Amino acid sequence: MATLLINTRVKKGHIAPEIQGQFSEHLGRGIYEGIFVREDSGIPNVRGMRTDVVNALKEIHVPLLRWPGGCFADEYHWMDGIGPRENRKKMINTNWGGVTEDNSFGTHEFFDLCEQLGCRTYVNGNLGSGTVQEMHDWVEYITFDGVSPMADLRRRNGREKPWKLDWFAVGNESWGCGGNMRPSYYGDLYRQYQSFLRQYNPDSPFKKLAVGANVDDAEWTRTVLATCFDHAPRQFHGFMDGLSLHYYTIIGDDWTVKGGALNFDEAMWYKTMQSTLHMEDLLRMHGAIMDQYDPEKKIAMCVDEWGAWYDVEPGTNPGFLYQQNTMRDALIAGINLNIFNKHCDRVGMACIAQTINVLQSMLLTEGGQCVKTPTYWVFDLYKDHQDAELLDSCLSDVPELSVDTASLSGKIDDGTGAAARSSVEDGFLKAECFALPAVQESVSEKNGVVTITLTNLDLENACPIDIVLSDCDRRDRSRHHDRAQHLRGAGLRDKAGVPGYPEDSHRTLPPAPCLQRAEDHGTVMQQDRNRKQVLRKFIRNMKGARHCRAPYHIPPMYSSVVVMSDRNQLLKYPVSHYIRSFSATESGIAYKVS
Repeated sequence: MATLLINTRVKKGHIAPEIQGQFSEHLGRGIYEGIFVREDSGIPNVRGMRTDVVNALKEIHVPLLRWPGGCFADEYHWMDGIGPRENRKKMINTNWGGVTEDNSFGTHEFFDLCEQLGCRTYVNGNLGSGTVQEMHDWVEYITFDGVSPMADLRRRNGREKPWKLDWFAVGNESWGCGGNMRPSYYGDLYRQYQSFLRQYNPDSPFKKLAVGANVDDAEWTRTVLATCFDHAPRQFHGFMDGLSLHYYTIIGDDWTVKGGALNFDEAMWYKTMQSTLHMEDLLRMHGAIMDQYDPEKKIAMCVDEWGAWYDVEPGTNPGFLYQQNTMRDALIAGINLNIFNKHCDRVGMACIAQTINVLQSMLLTEGGQCVKTPTYWVFDLYKDHQDAELLDSCLSDVPELSVDTASLSGKIDDGTGAAARSSVEDGFLKAECFALPAVQESVSEKNGVVTITLTNLDLENACPIDIVLSDCDRRDRSRHHDRAQHLRGAGLRDKAGVPGYPEDSHRTLPPAPCLQRAEDHGTVMQQDRNRKQVLRKFIRNMKGARHCRAPYHIPPMYSSVVVMSDRNQLLKYPVSHYIRSFSATESGIAYKVS
């Protein structure tokens, strides 16, 4: 049986809430129809912001929202998006579908949305086609509280006080759609432009973000940092507070053919998991380069574009990037969020792409309807990690998934009437063998509550887990476990207790049923440290739930959350559970599952 060992005494970093950030670009139906509608549209809204969307995003505690792009950012001129909407300039969105952009959603609307959500703000400036003065004026318009041309203009447009700006990026994907620049040239431009982004409120400064690498371009990371640190005071850490990284989960070797969001076989499932796990390799590689220039970790790695990217849904505008969302996407989200948590000493912000109706969305809308996707429920489950402390944790004896893509069953019906074929037979994937860990985790603690998040990548088999909580120090662990590597003992599965560990540190978690489909989801039970209260909300409208029973099973293709308070187990059940009754007992939780 696999064992998860948690040392509650060793805290390895602070998990910034911004790690669960969101991204909304002027792309397809992401802003218009998704977030913003006409006030007389008949869809309930507050100043154009859809009420159902705002309420849904508030439930998952969205910590930060990035806008206006994306590739759109380097063609966006902010002055076109202020003032009376009927007078705003129109433009062609050349990056995304060639549609007309009427600029009815601009600076005022973005900050209004963030205030309704109660989230931090991340504005992406136009480096590709904008000027230093344009970027300088935008920051002044947003943040200055005194008398100036831009502050006075803001007041004439209806906003007396400045807004709170939290992050500002100088360009986007400058190695590609943002200008096809070389890293040294971008580094020089970054130094120039950021110099004129004035901190008008020193007591509440915004953070400046430089454009980082595309996937594994280590040379970009190294050269931009070298350029920005050259002839710069060390305490300014390259004039930046963050460096971005963009990486999307795709399968196959052809960027133009990514496979469908719904039509995939077993080989494509496991190839997707492998591609997702590659995020950890990238964080380590770029993090090692950043450590050379910034050993004190003053610069946050900001993975401000990540998620699944498939072929668009048939029949939709290919420039709108609209795709469906399944349990495969839920696993992608859970895996990435666990990885970001485990690297929270360097990763200070991440933004999934994108919030609504684009790529791996939280929500899909159609007219007045709004659907919460499987990805949304993962963010709901993981929100307890926000602002928590990462605990030292280690998995041992985890089953390994040996994948041979050529031998996996499953056929894909492309809907054309042709005979169904596997992705390998069709030539979409090559025949190859690789191994994956069956289970992946992260653990945090906040206000005395330990939150454990687990993902099971296996399509068919549940994975029983023993969870061991310990508060011994590292010297005790080293002294009593000579088999330990990096102070992580493999012999801690002994329920009778191990010297240096409390007798009651072992907890065996109860069984969990497996998700097939959920239409709605409530959260959570939580018990206070004195066992006096249990707060209950139930999961509703479950369809096709299966049950598995074991010490603690992570069902196949599954992401789950366990919440423990004061070592008395109290589970926060994911979307797959329908708890009919439970009660607190001295030993933990007595419950029934149906």
